[in-house]
Amino acid sequence: MGESFRKTSEEKVLRDPVHRYIHISYEVIWNLLNARWFQRLHRIRQLGGAFVVYPTACHTRFSHSIGVYEITRRMVSEIPEIRDSLNEREKITVMAAALLHDVGHAPYSHAFERILNLSHEDYTCRIIEEDEEIRSILEAASPGLAEDTADVIRHRSRNPLLSRLISGQLDADRMDYLLRDAYFTGTTYGEFDMERIFRTMRVINAMPVIKESGIYAVENYVMARYHSYWQVYYHPGARSYETMLFSLFKRLRNLHEKNAAPSVIPEFLPLLEGRELSLPEYFALDECTCSYAFMKLQSCGDPIASDLAERLLNRKLFDYMDASQENIAHVRACLSQSGFDPDYYLTEDDVMQSVYVPYTGEKDNAVWIRVHGGEIRELSDSSFIVSSLVRGKPLKDKRIYFPKEIRSLL
Repeated sequence: MGESFRKTSEEKVLRDPVHRYIHISYEVIWNLLNARWFQRLHRIRQLGGAFVVYPTACHTRFSHSIGVYEITRRMVSEIPEIRDSLNEREKITVMAAALLHDVGHAPYSHAFERILNLSHEDYTCRIIEEDEEIRSILEAASPGLAEDTADVIRHRSRNPLLSRLISGQLDADRMDYLLRDAYFTGTTYGEFDMERIFRTMRVINAMPVIKESGIYAVENYVMARYHSYWQVYYHPGARSYETMLFSLFKRLRNLHEKNAAPSVIPEFLPLLEGRELSLPEYFALDECTCSYAFMKLQSCGDPIASDLAERLLNRKLFDYMDASQENIAHVRACLSQSGFDPDYYLTEDDVMQSVYVPYTGEKDNAVWIRVHGGEIRELSDSSFIVSSLVRGKPLKDKRIYFPKEIRSLL
């Protein structure tokens, strides 16, 4: 397109324990990183409630976002078929989208999305297009860049390859969070050979594909996702923490309906009213605000809200068991007998995961393999391991959560 994007006076290098270094040489990327909305991600932890299970899992959406940027930067500069198929503006667009893809995240990872009934992607696009600072940074670099960046996140980019690099079955987002979460949880579940995937990645019809020689690295990547979900993301301890969050906000909303909600935290008012948050209201909602709110709620006068806030602050997690009808009835009776209101002290959580979902019409929902001879096959048609996993039933885990104080009665 003939555009020339300004470089920084010297390459900026940020240290990172996962990628060793994050390289920034474009002024627009450096300015976005220093924008207030992006700096807010320092105050949003990556893994929600997992820190109560894995003590060092306190890394943030900020570190994850610069990691996704770095993987994307490497893709567009080091993988020949990607590098040669994109012009400079497209590379800037996808790197900006990678950096900003989580800028609209609420506290506690995805838990607050259920509380707020919103999508962080929707807020991300609003921030990119409506926030004066971020929009002006992008538009100063190139007119129309803000909309183009948001379109990558919306999967509406004029070049679909851009969206697929950061949001697909084999993308920079998943690659970073698997490696980063494995590092900070002190586990090995999410480890895989990213360098081998890079070496065998090609582009056909704006679609990333993997040479057949890289299929073992992709199988390893799929299994890393599987193990990470069940051992980290769906760990019952982390889910216990998040169910207590739901119970606390359920209680606060019910109190609000009776005009009895504690007024100590005005930032929570839009949540209790159930209305869409403005960008300034959303900006104020981070984990620092929530932690302060829980501190104040301990002495709010409502015994249920006070107790739930104290449990969240001091890791007094709910216990759990399988969610059979018999268990639910028995736990409910024991709670009532012990003076706990089951509406707030009995919660259900149901999770399900398919290891890998093969192509069902949307090409983005698949990993493609180029076999010898040039034929392109979907991963489960090329891998015996993945095929076996796909034929199996999706794994489900339905549990109920309740205070440990009643365990002796069960």
